[in-house]
Amino acid sequence: MINKKVICIILIILFHVVGLYGFLTHSLNSLFIQLVPFHLLLMLVLLILSHPDKNQNYWLFMLAIYILSFIVEVLGVRTGAIFGTYYYGKTLGFKLVNVPLLIGINWMTLILCTGILVKKLNIKRPIYSSIIGALILVFMDILIEPIAIKYDYWSWAGSLIPLKNYAAWFIVSYILLRLFFTMEFKKDNNVAIVLFFSQIAFFAVLNIWAFR
Repeated sequence: MINKKVICIILIILFHVVGLYGFLTHSLNSLFIQLVPFHLLLMLVLLILSHPDKNQNYWLFMLAIYILSFIVEVLGVRTGAIFGTYYYGKTLGFKLVNVPLLIGINWMTLILCTGILVKKLNIKRPIYSSIIGALILVFMDILIEPIAIKYDYWSWAGSLIPLKNYAAWFIVSYILLRLFFTMEFKKDNNVAIVLFFSQIAFFAVLNIWAFR
């Protein structure tokens, strides 16, 4: 019998391959853009289903990441002081105070996947693990930004991505990752690592295709 984690891994790879095909096929673009919210929700569900021994701290961590990241995004959109002046488009779905409710889901997925990946490095001190994880997430944001702008996830005032966006990504990611490494729950899930590299591959290919 194929176990639950293998099924989750197969689904993650399959949905990213199919999604990539949809984004790269002009006639399917609009359909697959509409499916982005469902894709993000499905990836989170697969992460949760595959995560072993989910204790109370796990759920508290996930809730804390959602709430903290959503608050940061609301402040970011309203003030422009954190990431720069930016606006969310229609792709990520329903918004509350001009921020998609799904943006917290995206942060949850990114922080969990990155934290689990860095944990594999067996770095002793959480401060160093969090710094490395935050740098990885800045690299991820560099990949995401051009595609996010192209497909109306969000847009920047003056069509320029300010450098402080990447500085803020580092700081916010560092803080959220410190929470990951501080809270006591099981942090070994290969499904999260597969999802992380599937996302890297997805955005890397889209960047190469879009700017070839």
